Amino acid sequence: MTKNYDADVAIVGYGPTGVIAALTLARHGISAVALERDRDVYPRARAVTVNDWTMRIFQDLGIDERIERVIDPQRALRWMTYDRTEIMRIEHPPSTLGRTPRFYNIYQPTMEAELRAAVQDRYADLVTVHYGDEVTGIEQDADGVTVTSTADGVTRTTRARYAIGADGGSSATRGRIGCKLLGDTDDVTWVVIDCHVKRWWPDRDFLTFWSDKERPVVDIALSAGNHRWEIPLKPDETPADYPTSAELWPLLKALGVSEDDVDIHQHAFYQHHVRMADTFRQGRVFLAGDAAHLMPPWAGAGMQTGMRDAHDLGWKLARVLKGELPEGWLDTYEAERRPNAAFYTGLAVGLGRVIKQEVSAAEQAAMNAVPENTVTPFEPPLTAPPVLAGGWIRGETGDASVIGRMIPQPVIGDTAGRMARLDEHLGHHFVLLGDDVDPATLLSTEEKAGWDTLGAHYRAVRPKTAHTRGPHELVDLDEVVLPWMRRYGARVIAVRPDRFVAAADTHGLAVPAL
Repeated sequence: MTKNYDADVAIVGYGPTGVIAALTLARHGISAVALERDRDVYPRARAVTVNDWTMRIFQDLGIDERIERVIDPQRALRWMTYDRTEIMRIEHPPSTLGRTPRFYNIYQPTMEAELRAAVQDRYADLVTVHYGDEVTGIEQDADGVTVTSTADGVTRTTRARYAIGADGGSSATRGRIGCKLLGDTDDVTWVVIDCHVKRWWPDRDFLTFWSDKERPVVDIALSAGNHRWEIPLKPDETPADYPTSAELWPLLKALGVSEDDVDIHQHAFYQHHVRMADTFRQGRVFLAGDAAHLMPPWAGAGMQTGMRDAHDLGWKLARVLKGELPEGWLDTYEAERRPNAAFYTGLAVGLGRVIKQEVSAAEQAAMNAVPENTVTPFEPPLTAPPVLAGGWIRGETGDASVIGRMIPQPVIGDTAGRMARLDEHLGHHFVLLGDDVDPATLLSTEEKAGWDTLGAHYRAVRPKTAHTRGPHELVDLDEVVLPWMRRYGARVIAVRPDRFVAAADTHGLAVPAL
């Protein structure tokens, strides 16, 4: 097989997951060809929210300010009964990851168009997108992957070193590489009603789950003056009972919403899935997003989980392709992303049981209980900062451990007094941070050699009450990073390019094994 490549990576599917994959690869100088069956952005609003973790990924890709202009901060979550009794509320405290909002409401078609435009504006020389191309075959060999596609009766062959299947829940890529999708699909059909807002109504800016055994409802303000309701059909109803918007009005009027409040501009039907591929990789082909896992919408994490897949895989593939990391690093993709996808799937299922009134009083009390005597300040799982459950980390994870946690991102100063968010100082590197000490001085010869092989940088973080002592030191202006490290008893932490802590002196500072 020829080794002449059209690009380093072929991406099958160019929805949010595929676009983030392209952006991440291009950010690191890696070329990609994306093959997308549809010629335009899918017009229906599917995902409804992004959170601070996803916004930090956008920051890493240099598009955070651009995306922030087309999304809106979210107020809070609440679970209500039809008599307006509040069952549960999750307030959004200020984020620790770099921006104040924890969650944002989005209008997916608008945000997705902005993501695609960012690729075109920034990386037209590295990313080629073929719209209208339907992939008909994928073959791989020891040197690469060959993807065959057709558009307007013309066959295209794309040769790449690796391929990413980001072609959604009905992924043909998954079947072509011999992966199976395991799990179940709920037999309840839901109607999604997308509306344009005509006037404000009280508490519109809550994301409200109307809890009811027969007719639970998701009620959410989207960005750019849009609003959405997701309502289940009764057992004796079918989509044929709702052929036009006229038949939908009784559903909305039961919630107190009328023609004075909104215009219905589209509706669609879908079912909830709890499914995951038996593997996320076969050889040189990887699955990401809905091609790898499908979850109910209750945690607002389906699209975001896919984009996080793409970012994790993208920065690792880029470094492997450039020879900066060994190929074995690619095995950490599934090791890290599968547990996270499973976590959000389980969280979504649990929250869905609340809205459908399937939980007992004891279960509800347990969900609202706040653990005592914890080292890490408690936050509900839906809003808590992310933690790696496995993968390329060294040491035990858990409440009292810094290992696997995402480092907070306050405003930090450097020796010259330049103030910026932490990630802007860290760059796209592995970085060891020391609490008022040069971390390199606390490493053994072997430990330092291991981190040097990864191109690690070493930074002392000084308190703002002290002088800096070298040209590359940082100052903890907001008094966040040093107290955070001390909470876990860590004097030195090793931070990965995706801002997760891989190692600390509490568990040994040798480079984690693959």
